[in-house]
Amino acid sequence: MYYKIENEFYTASVDDMGAQLHSFCSKQGEEYLWQGNPDIWYGQAPVLFPFIGQLKNDKFIYNGKEYSCPKHGLARKLLFKVKSIEDSKVVFSLESDENTLKQYPFEFELLIAYELCGRKLKATHTVINKTDGKMYFSIGAHPGFNCEIGDVIEFEKAETLETQRIDSENLIIEQKFPVLDDSKEIVITKELFDNDALILSGIESEKLSIVSKNLGRKLEFVFGKAPYLGIWAKPAAPYVCIEPWYGVNDSHEDYGEVSNKVGIQSLEAGESFEFSWTAEVVSL
Repeated sequence: MYYKIENEFYTASVDDMGAQLHSFCSKQGEEYLWQGNPDIWYGQAPVLFPFIGQLKNDKFIYNGKEYSCPKHGLARKLLFKVKSIEDSKVVFSLESDENTLKQYPFEFELLIAYELCGRKLKATHTVINKTDGKMYFSIGAHPGFNCEIGDVIEFEKAETLETQRIDSENLIIEQKFPVLDDSKEIVITKELFDNDALILSGIESEKLSIVSKNLGRKLEFVFGKAPYLGIWAKPAAPYVCIEPWYGVNDSHEDYGEVSNKVGIQSLEAGESFEFSWTAEVVSL
């Protein structure tokens, strides 16, 4: 079921399946969010929890016991409850249960809030540890925005960045590849994602823009201090996903216990973790 919020500038709707953003639209009817064409990519803006990307063999170990969890975790395919809804804000909740505990042995509450704040859409992700002990997790966002080939991804600051890559098993490989050399701009070409996502880290900027000169607009996206940023689309597709991640795919290395996994986050009993992203559309 879709839940709609609006203010004087935008409307947005969210699917309670996965608490996934379904629409982000101007009051004039211009849609900014990818609409999930199943012939290209069925998704739109999945919430990634409690893992990002692929686990090696779909498995992890906690306290010596092996568990299996699918790519990008559990949340994107589970039904959330509406915790509260107002004209311009909606909050969804997902709580652990006997089924989640079979795949992820921690008790938690995951809150996903969407709010229209003036000319900005803000998405806030909150993880609450309800386990009697330390909890290990990753979390990330995966919104896809409409764009055109030739549009430009422009970082706030000049960056020197390399990308990690994944192989046919969706696992990180050791070699890194240059993306930016003291520059701000990545041009969206038909070939940009031939080798799958750009997986960036060590970014100085806290925001970027998708600049669409043909459409006379740019979408400003604030991702804050996320340690990883995925940028992805199907090759030559008319959208791009901007993905702040607090975690990353496994490599072929054996990490043993989940506490040793690269990029993993942790919370003590009763603690919470929060991150937000915002999107704002500005005329050129």
